[in-house]
Amino acid sequence: MTSSDTRPDTPTGSDDRVHSSPFRHSETDRDAAPQFVLPLVVRIEKAAPPARTDALETAARAVLVLLSDERATAADGEWAEAVRSWQDARIRKVVRRARGAEWRRAEGLPGITLGGRAAVDGGPPAAEVRVFPPVPLDGWPKDLAKLQVSGTDLDDPEPPSAPDLAGPVLWLNPEITMSAGKAMAQAGHGAQLAWWELDDAARAAWRSAGFPLSVRTPSAEQWARLVAAGLPVVRDAGYTEIAPGSCTVVADHPALRRPGPSHRVDGL
Repeated sequence: MTSSDTRPDTPTGSDDRVHSSPFRHSETDRDAAPQFVLPLVVRIEKAAPPARTDALETAARAVLVLLSDERATAADGEWAEAVRSWQDARIRKVVRRARGAEWRRAEGLPGITLGGRAAVDGGPPAAEVRVFPPVPLDGWPKDLAKLQVSGTDLDDPEPPSAPDLAGPVLWLNPEITMSAGKAMAQAGHGAQLAWWELDDAARAAWRSAGFPLSVRTPSAEQWARLVAAGLPVVRDAGYTEIAPGSCTVVADHPALRRPGPSHRVDGL
């Protein structure tokens, strides 16, 4: 698995909207601010790893659950200061893997565990991802710092089904190859940018529904239309795996779609 961060203040789409932290003041240099990272740990038992798409979707949902948790949103929440500091700088995420005793130790630390889709007979187990409150870039808890960042990838035993286009979809760039960990972090970025763009009513509705979403890869032609649709776009900072400024994810949420031919998502 690998680390990733995005540029939350890079203009996206044809309308030059700026995706910025809800906390950061305009005069703050995000690179000069203390750097934090959001740790995510995916459970990958050697004999029974989860499916790749399930892991990506579960990681994205885990980010949303943490962002909406009262421990992060309340002024006096125990995670609020760490989340504010993290979102004031680059929104870095690091995905690590754990199994057996490693996973049990990770579950003993403050955080939230999310499960993925229920296992189908004979298929891979449901993904399990635990998200933790942000930590300083060089201040990881010992039990998380020891976990592996690379060395295991995930596959889908069967092609993912068509996504529900009436709901949120995180579209991955079909022209970029990413490890499962990198893609999980990018999906988390996409979910976070969509969350920042939504109004309070749309956020509440998404949360009450359990944050349904799909992660899929469109065709090259579909991708070009999505990037031009004025939806939130993740541009990676380029620290690992891919070139700086690469567009990795388009966050397509129904509440963010605008009418017009360039914003159509049906038929993708």
